[in-house]
Amino acid sequence: MDQQENRKNVLRHLGQLGVDYAITEHPAVYTIEEMLNSGIKLMGEVCKNLFMRDSAGKRHFLVTIPNDKKAPLNILQQKLGTSRLSFASEKRLARYLKLHKGEVTPFGILNDEGRDVELVFDSTLEGNPCLGVHPNDNTATVWISFADLHRAVAAHGNRIHMLSLRGVRSPI
Repeated sequence: MDQQENRKNVLRHLGQLGVDYAITEHPAVYTIEEMLNSGIKLMGEVCKNLFMRDSAGKRHFLVTIPNDKKAPLNILQQKLGTSRLSFASEKRLARYLKLHKGEVTPFGILNDEGRDVELVFDSTLEGNPCLGVHPNDNTATVWISFADLHRAVAAHGNRIHMLSLRGVRSPI
């Protein structure tokens, strides 16, 4: 599935749920640093999204945290009751979420037909009125409340974890 089709599917899903959102078009960005330094007008907090797997490769997680936080892997492992976590390969990203490097977003869950990937939200995002995430396409950012983002991904049926991930703040 190409980026434009991926984006259309996300926006169609949001429309079917009656979710309010705004969208910003921009050149492709592949990292949080690129996004924050791009000159794109930010309407809210941009999220950092990580696609992870356990050491056996049996469990996969899409982790969404504030952009200024580092992912505390030891806390994640403990709270999820899993073995050592590491970043999943681009091959796994394409297989499970039909995305490429730089496109990782909570909306990737909508491409997970087997509902194999577990979504993890840092609880500090809860209540945020405006978060920025890609619509499965890194040439745009959807601005959406946490409540509507959660509702949109929960409607797909994947397991969702809300975890307090007290981690070290980072500039990127």
